[in-house]
Amino acid sequence: MGSEEPLSRECHPLLRGGRRIESYSHGFSSYQMESLSAICETFIPSIPLEDTIHVGSKEVPSSKAVQAFFNASASQKPIPDEVAEIIVKRAPPEPVGLVRIILWLLSTRLGTLLLCGTLCLGWEWPFIHKFSEMSLQKRELVLKNWSTARFLVPLRGVFQLIKAFCFFTFFSRTDEKSENPAWDAMGYHQETGENSHRIKRERPLEKGIVETMHETDSTLIRSLKQKGLKVTEDPQQNLYNIECDVVIVGSGCGGGVAAGVLASAGQKVIILDKGNYFVPEDYSSLEGPSMDQQYENGGFVTTVDGGLTIFAGSTVGGGSAVNWSASIKTPNSVLKEWAVDHKLPLFGSSDYLSAMDTVFRRLGVTETCKKEGLQNQVLRKGCENLGLKVESVARNTSDEHYCGSCNYGCKSGDKKGTQVTWLVDAVDHGAVILSACKAKRFILEMNSELDQGKKMKCLGVMATSLNTNIRKELCIKAKVTISACGSLLTPPLLISSGLKNPHIGKNLRLHPVLMVWGYFPESISDLKGKSYEGGIITSLNKEMAENSRVRYIIETPAVGPGSFSALMPWVSGHDMKERLVKYARTCSIFALVRDQGSGEVKAEGKINYKPSQLDKDNLTAGLRQCLRILIAAGAVEVGTFRNDGQRIKCKGIKEEELEEFLDSVAAVEIAMAGEKHWNTYLCAHQMGSCRMGANPEEGAIDENGESWEAQGLFVCDGSVLPTAVGVNPMITIESTAYCLSKKISENLKKLKN
Repeated sequence: MGSEEPLSRECHPLLRGGRRIESYSHGFSSYQMESLSAICETFIPSIPLEDTIHVGSKEVPSSKAVQAFFNASASQKPIPDEVAEIIVKRAPPEPVGLVRIILWLLSTRLGTLLLCGTLCLGWEWPFIHKFSEMSLQKRELVLKNWSTARFLVPLRGVFQLIKAFCFFTFFSRTDEKSENPAWDAMGYHQETGENSHRIKRERPLEKGIVETMHETDSTLIRSLKQKGLKVTEDPQQNLYNIECDVVIVGSGCGGGVAAGVLASAGQKVIILDKGNYFVPEDYSSLEGPSMDQQYENGGFVTTVDGGLTIFAGSTVGGGSAVNWSASIKTPNSVLKEWAVDHKLPLFGSSDYLSAMDTVFRRLGVTETCKKEGLQNQVLRKGCENLGLKVESVARNTSDEHYCGSCNYGCKSGDKKGTQVTWLVDAVDHGAVILSACKAKRFILEMNSELDQGKKMKCLGVMATSLNTNIRKELCIKAKVTISACGSLLTPPLLISSGLKNPHIGKNLRLHPVLMVWGYFPESISDLKGKSYEGGIITSLNKEMAENSRVRYIIETPAVGPGSFSALMPWVSGHDMKERLVKYARTCSIFALVRDQGSGEVKAEGKINYKPSQLDKDNLTAGLRQCLRILIAAGAVEVGTFRNDGQRIKCKGIKEEELEEFLDSVAAVEIAMAGEKHWNTYLCAHQMGSCRMGANPEEGAIDENGESWEAQGLFVCDGSVLPTAVGVNPMITIESTAYCLSKKISENLKKLKN
């Protein structure tokens, strides 16, 4: 599922999503922009730098790149305007409205007094200074006060929102040469040029894809017919009628597998995806454009309270195109729980076990890694030094895969997402993919076949192209309709279509994650490489609870400069710049829990979620273990991503000092009023919001994946999982989708016979 703005295939992905911005549509007034520019300057100020800088425990000469970085400021044009634009584009309307009010108040003297207190007072007329007139030092104190405001949660939210967008913009924006001036100082470099040693081949899905971003009303009907579809135009209703056997909404781990299985079984399949289609030659490995083009809301999806940030793929191939390659089979304890406690025999069957093996083969999963990147070296070494078990992680790549930017699309083409596996199988058997095409609602009517016991029957789906040049809607009629647009989008689509089952949108599981960091100066560490290099996840540590179930797992993330700086705690401009010049040797690891708490998503973009107390306890234990691992691996300094910059120097630290520090580490979320310190939770796995149940009282769909309410309407994505998996869920989702689509195929064959 992808970017909502059509992109030219030929455009070079520079600056913001492949286009140079010369005018801005954020709608902020000059007074509001004056305040925003002052905030941006406070976050990233120009700081005179001495000839030396602290690195580890030493003072080393600063390079010209570092000096230029310290001299740079986020108030320099056009950065504030780009920050304003991305706020308006990516943040929900309510926080944007609050930001506008705060910026307006800061442009007035009385408003500044209200929000900043006595810090804005001076001894000379006019005595009360607007925010932009205050000294940098006082503005820093104001922002620090906002970040730790115990009861003024709206100010904390505004601080966090502007801070995140300011830093992401500053460190991810690129020029015509695909470069950012700060990257040299940070030790960051991505190879963005074309792979000259590789011969450009035909795009694997070319024979079956209609990229609606390149079409118009006059060309679309011709393109659809050329793909073998039966299409008629209805001028009165302003739509195209299209007929097929199966229509699938979404092309990721669920929809991609279903498409491959059903098309290979002889069904005429149409796949809709609101994302665009990319191949390895299209990938730039640039964080800003890649996030903009391939992630839901550009990577800025949050819960309603802003306490948890969610990363969800939004491109042809879905999450499988941008995930971190980890290919872990469903744990036996989870399968037993689902089969017995949830009364779902599928997960205790030989068919499911066989499906996992089939998925492994189709994805080319390998279980060894010839060379690990720095972060995984750190995790492995720390675990070994502590006597902890460290496991190698199977991946849907070759064992030589060393791509650290697979989260922006695997530029080497080695990773086997659905867009190079199951979807290729589908188009080879006549399936048609419509990209940049969003489902609006399922077509439901009252069901006359009373023997099915379902009030409604699904006839297909209504969809529209995200290309504004196409004004006609698509009415796709099918014998079977499958929703596979993921746990965040399937429930809103079902609800907006008229389904009422109370489990739709409930039971959302997210595998909440909290990260820590450790600094490993190259001069004193025997571990080689940069933090952003190498396979993203190649090793993990697993902590078991007394009931033999996983309490938490510890893995390594992919964190580009923009994301790293947006997440890193800000306590001052100087501290942040010193932190960021150490980026390339700052390793992050995270704790992930199999959440017992759950959330809900009833409307698109409205996600409510709270970790349970048990989840927070497990995350706290996981965070503390992560820090021990980093220290055992040789970090000279470690810290959390807590808002106050919680950290500790490791050299010569005594055991009691370490334990005192670890005791202060806790999993407190941002949304808790009355708490001075907080963490931003992260999530890259979404499950369970349309769960399978033994009956309508226990789930939204049955064991065959079919809606309890509408005949012919199926769900085939991560939302069907009964609970969280506890490990990276790609294999579980694909295996479940394989089993469900096999059943659908068998039923369609019976209908034909």
